[in-house]
Amino acid sequence: MSGNESQPKPELFLDLIRRQQRGRLKIYLGFAAGVGKTFDMLQEGNRLRRQGIDVVIGLVEAHGRAETVAQIGELEQVPRRRIEYRGIVLEEMDGDAVLARRPTIALIDELAHTNAPGSRNPKRYQDVEEILRAGISVITTLNIQHLESLHDIVERATGVRVKERIPDYVVALADQIVNVDLSAEDLRERLQAGKIYPVDRVVTAMENFFTPEKLTQLRELAMEEIAFRLDRHRREQSQRGGDAALGSERVMVCLSSRSPHAAALLRKAARIADRMGAPWYAVYVQTPREAPEKIDAATQREVGNNLELARQLGGTSLAFKGADLVSTIASFVQEYGITHLILGRSEQPWYRRWFGQSILDHLLRAVPGVDVIVVDKTSSPRT
Repeated sequence: MSGNESQPKPELFLDLIRRQQRGRLKIYLGFAAGVGKTFDMLQEGNRLRRQGIDVVIGLVEAHGRAETVAQIGELEQVPRRRIEYRGIVLEEMDGDAVLARRPTIALIDELAHTNAPGSRNPKRYQDVEEILRAGISVITTLNIQHLESLHDIVERATGVRVKERIPDYVVALADQIVNVDLSAEDLRERLQAGKIYPVDRVVTAMENFFTPEKLTQLRELAMEEIAFRLDRHRREQSQRGGDAALGSERVMVCLSSRSPHAAALLRKAARIADRMGAPWYAVYVQTPREAPEKIDAATQREVGNNLELARQLGGTSLAFKGADLVSTIASFVQEYGITHLILGRSEQPWYRRWFGQSILDHLLRAVPGVDVIVVDKTSSPRT
């Protein structure tokens, strides 16, 4: 995996391709529109083409940017698929055409894109997964704010709820990640010069998403992600070489049907486990008071949605029946060798906590030797 490559070397990616039949994935990662992800991807595509590699454009979104359009050069473009939806003709990548063309490498922009209704897959990253399975390697682009586990952090930093998101496991599939970096000041200059959005959108963008503070926070997130991925890649290489023992940490996050912030809790747990390089489990304990006949259908759907989100984030989702919440959690901890237990901050009224012990108190006694992490929706985890 590579980071901060000012001149990414095509031969490094080619070496990876030749070592495995399954297609390899390379991601140009940025922190905002206009930093140059698509530009750099196309530059690499042209360098590879000049070396005699069969490279095609599966899809590029130039957004009318002249500099980006100029980089397409002589690269072959697979014709797009036209889909009519509510009287409007939309254009999407034709995944079947890319598969039929069978290039060595396909350049596919905007990994987090949502496909038009009527497409075989709802998301572009799912198209990319099919192409990789067919043995075609992919070079793609992504902004850091589209990573599922960062959703809550990005919303707090920018005030924007990012709708298009991809599961973290997709980024974990990448064989190389290149950080496309630019200072916040330089990016704002590009925006003011009309190189990112049309002139009529510049003032609004400058006052909202493209403020120096927001751009700086997003840039720091991108650099942190790159540093983590590089470090993890090095550790995995060492482990494969026999230089280090596999980690023994295992993480469990406790889900409740009554938690209003379960999604935020799961994203936090995913990142904690990811940093440890540890497997993690999202466990919902169904006590008699939460039997299907005692909770409404909307609550049951919410539990199911949370368990599905945990799977998308790379966790293992499990539901257990138990007469008592604490003893069931303690049994799971012992059976699965859990080392870190994560739960959300209790929203129990203060007077109930005052006159009786909380679930946290009981858990701390029931799981000695386990690190218990209490997560607040708006703060960092505390042990």
